[in-house]
Amino acid sequence: MDDLFAEERAGRRRAAEPLAARMRPRTLDEVVGQSHLLGPGAAFGTMVRAGRPVSMILWGPPGTGKTTLARLVAGSTHAAFEPMSATSAGVKEVREVLAAARHRLEADERRTVLFLDEIHRFTKSQQDALLPGVEDGTVILVGATTENPFFEVNSPLISRSLLFRLEPLSPVEVGTLLDRAMADPKRGIGGPGGIEAEAAEILAQRSGGDARLALNALEVAAVIAGGRGEEPIGVAAVEEALQHRVIRYDKAGDQHYDVISAFIKSLRGSDPDAAAYWLQTMLDAGEDPEFIVRRMVVLASEDVGLADPSGLPLAVAAAHALQFVGLPEAAYALHHAALHLATAPKSNSVARTIAAARQAVAETPAAQVPAHLRSTGFRGAEQLGHGVGYVYPHDHPGGVAPQQYLPDEVVGRILYRPGVTGAERDTAERLSEIDRAMGRPAR
Repeated sequence: MDDLFAEERAGRRRAAEPLAARMRPRTLDEVVGQSHLLGPGAAFGTMVRAGRPVSMILWGPPGTGKTTLARLVAGSTHAAFEPMSATSAGVKEVREVLAAARHRLEADERRTVLFLDEIHRFTKSQQDALLPGVEDGTVILVGATTENPFFEVNSPLISRSLLFRLEPLSPVEVGTLLDRAMADPKRGIGGPGGIEAEAAEILAQRSGGDARLALNALEVAAVIAGGRGEEPIGVAAVEEALQHRVIRYDKAGDQHYDVISAFIKSLRGSDPDAAAYWLQTMLDAGEDPEFIVRRMVVLASEDVGLADPSGLPLAVAAAHALQFVGLPEAAYALHHAALHLATAPKSNSVARTIAAARQAVAETPAAQVPAHLRSTGFRGAEQLGHGVGYVYPHDHPGGVAPQQYLPDEVVGRILYRPGVTGAERDTAERLSEIDRAMGRPAR
């Protein structure tokens, strides 16, 4: 009788769960997506199916199945599943779980899977408290994080765990989950009404690869449509359930670095469409616009450089416009500069020259300024030989005087090699003329 009532209570709890929790896969075969982890020969799937998992860290965006996989790890070994959130647990709770796991292991040889959600939020001392239990096998740690664990998780803990990265689900994979939810009368939405194909496609496309978001939005859309007596679930109900596309962006996390990296590489790669997309992603997510424009100013010299000398002034002008008018109006100036930099000819000759100059300076620490270039702004300079023999360039044709400007230790060394695109082509031609007039070899 007790078992009957327990099953009834469990059924009530399941009925109260959101759709995403009710539709949680019960076996590895039910998992949608993550084929790189679960496909034939993949390490994760092989270990779990063999019932011999080890401590691991699951790294990926929200709604990609980290909790689900952790539960399946526990189920594969018939282990106790101990969920813990790093946002609420402390060292005391960690030690209590380790003590219970040790007792369980000694009493009936049953393993414990400790699922630590948001492991990146654990402090160093809290992570250190886990080490003994992970190291001696008292627990199988499954840590879940949306942040790069190499930045946020202690090295000793990473070295004792396997790292598996989860990817956002594709729209097709999200669509598969939606179909399942609509077809399952017990755990899912069920019912004869169904969902319009266009509405399902919008939900799959705009959920950002987040299965939990997609399923919970479907549930809300079903409630909205049902309340209006609309069957099947239509586009309007889905639009209201979604409200707006959730931007996966954390200014303090991975996305801060990944998106700015994508933006800069799009500018460098001359893709104005991608540059505009990533720029708008950052602006919509509330990224610090000064951080964005500072990176654009750097790129204007590092990657556009002398191929388009107007790039740097334009990037600086965008920075000034941001200070002058602020957002949202300054978005025009930021996109203006981004589109210019993306479509501008590219040259990294400035960066190459910096590297060459830095190496030359490092190799000649005792180099002296040639006497004819030294300052003459004091009495007695000429007696010291300062400025003696200096040739004034404007007294020569083309304003070029053949004389030595580098120190003796670096004479003849080429530091600047112009690029071959944009305005730098003209610079290269002019520099060839200068080199000939100076009696220097061709670059």
